[in-house]
This record gives sequence, C-alpha cells and structure tokens, in this order.
Amino acid sequence: MTILLIRPRLIGDVVFTTPAVRAVRRRFPDAWISYLVEPEAAAVVQANPNLNEIIVAPRRGGWHRVPADLALARRLRARRFDLVIDFHGGPRSSWLAWATGAPQRIGYDVAGRGWMYTTRVHRPKHLRPRHSVQNQWDLLAPLGIDPPDPRRDATEMAEDATAAEAVDARLAEAGIRASHQLVVIHVSAGNPFRRWPAVAFVELAVGLVRNDPARRIAVTSGPSDAAARQDIIEAVRRQFARPDAILDCGEFDLGELRSLLARAALYIGGDSGPLHIASTTPVAIVGIYGPTLPVRSQPWRDPALISEAVDCGALPCRPCEQRHCVPGDYRCLTGIEPAAVLAAAERALERQRALTMSASTGRSTTDTGGRSRRA
Repeated sequence: MTILLIRPRLIGDVVFTTPAVRAVRRRFPDAWISYLVEPEAAAVVQANPNLNEIIVAPRRGGWHRVPADLALARRLRARRFDLVIDFHGGPRSSWLAWATGAPQRIGYDVAGRGWMYTTRVHRPKHLRPRHSVQNQWDLLAPLGIDPPDPRRDATEMAEDATAAEAVDARLAEAGIRASHQLVVIHVSAGNPFRRWPAVAFVELAVGLVRNDPARRIAVTSGPSDAAARQDIIEAVRRQFARPDAILDCGEFDLGELRSLLARAALYIGGDSGPLHIASTTPVAIVGIYGPTLPVRSQPWRDPALISEAVDCGALPCRPCEQRHCVPGDYRCLTGIEPAAVLAAAERALERQRALTMSASTGRSTTDTGGRSRRA
C-alpha cells in the first residue's frame, strides 16, 4: 500500500501533523508513506522515522507556479498512490490530492473543493476552542483510527546529528557551561498578530538575569527580524551590567533550533513555529498567546512536561483570523505585561527543577503542567 500525506505551508502546522503521521504508520505498518511539504518546513519531517519519503514542493509565485505544479501533479499521478490525506485543504493541496487519481482521497468538506476528495470530513467555518492536532486528526477517523492522546502521540521532530554538533560548538564558544541555566527567548513571529512588543521582551530578559546570576539568555529570531533581535540584545545589555548573560549566537536553522531547545532549561516565545519546535523536546515552555487560544495551539506532548501559557484574557475580538486588527492596537498582545510572563517563567523553571529532582531520586510527580495564566 502506498500513502501520500499533504501538508504545505507553516512550520507549526506541519509539527501538528506528526502525531497523525505516527498513527497512520501504526494503522498501516507495512505501507510506503510519503509526505509532501514545502521547503520552509521540510526539516520538521525530514528524518521522521514513520515516513519513507519526503517530497519537497517549492511554492512559486506568479505564472511560474502553473507549469511547476502541473509537472508535480504528473509525478504524483504516476506514483499511483492508494490513499491520499490532505491535512491542509487549501486550493493547491486539494487540487494536488485530486490530481493523484488515488482511489481514496480524504480531505475537508470545503465549499468549492470538497468534490476533489472521495471521503469528505466536516470542518466548521469558525475557529473552535479545540487543539489543531485534534482538528487534523478528524481526517483519520474514516480509517478507523482512535482519537489522539498526547501521552502516546506527542509531536515529534528528530534531532539532526550535524545540527547538534554545530549547536554544541556555538554554545561552547559563547561560554555556556553545565552550571549555567540556558533560557531561549524567541522574539519574532511570522506576522504582527503574534509579535509581542520589543520593549516587553527587554524587560522580561532583564528580569530573568537579575533573578539568577547563573542564567544565560539566548535571544533568537527569524532571518527577517535579525535587526530587531540585535536591538533587543543591546537594550538588555545597556540595562544590565553583565553582557555575558545575554547571548547573541546568530541565526539558527530549524534543525539547529531544535538542538538548541533540547539543551535549554526554558523556552519563551509567541505562538509561532519555534514554539512548536520546542514542543518536540522536553524543554519547559512559556507560550505567549495573543489572537490565538492556548487550547488550540499549546504544546501537544506528555502533560507531565512543563508548559505555561500567558494571555490577556477574554476580548470580544479574540480569537481572530489574523487578517485585520479590528481595534487597531493589537491589544491582545500589548495587554500582556512582562511581569506576568516573568512570573510564568519563574514558575516553569521551579517546576522543572522539582521535576528533575523527583526523577533523579526515583519519585513520581503529580504535577501535570499546562496551566494557563492571564496577565
């Protein structure tokens, strides 16, 4: 049996399919399973042990996309897949699913595109207070696959050995030792609807290093926000007399970021791809949620691992589709105080310390994590 899974676009959404990938492998242990993904998120699934093949499909703009997608469709059709699951449901992915000619094509019953699938799954038009992993898992129900359990089916991303070596070298060069407590703060996001103010990140970082001299703060960002990252680092160093506590390790690709987070004590960042990469490691996490809800996109992993969520509370415009800020001031983000995030960080680190001590002494812990805190 040959199976094609389709999930283009965003890093976090690809991470959220990895529990379903494992479930498909469990249901069809001898199948050849291919995964179609765009280049930006390919590293997430590149070494996934449940996949046989990664098909990277670049997303081209303008008229160039037409011949490229036609050529891709011909390639997919020639493979004669038995089953296709489209986890996206967008125009391109649904058309590619249809173009395979697979006898069973599972996708969402989206207006104008549902006819491209042989098996259609209902998807509400409005945002639901339900995790994205569960929403995508709905597509597995026609295959007789049981509902997801984060203890059994956590998100995953395999560590790359080359990336791990590179990160170890960069941390050693930055003076990080075993006695240090490494905190990673990611200061950018893919759109302004998920970007916490820079001044808030500065206040947070200053508070963290003042509270514990053994802490080292690695500030990370996407390539487009490198200048903003540097501004935040310099602002923290101006306010704090120990510049060695704030690290500028440059940019990390996805594989390197995953290795960095696996070596950290805590990750802090908005609801974006890096937060979901963090969820594939045991690192303690503090998520900052603006227009999105923690219940939809908080880490999907063993609840015994430490996760804290900080948001601004209920707003009439929240959650939103992130296309237009109705109030115009992004109050869902600007309303989150640095003190609230700092408090969540200290809680997470203390809980992580208690969990580590409990594990080292062989005792079990009843702390299940995942608490949500409002600013």
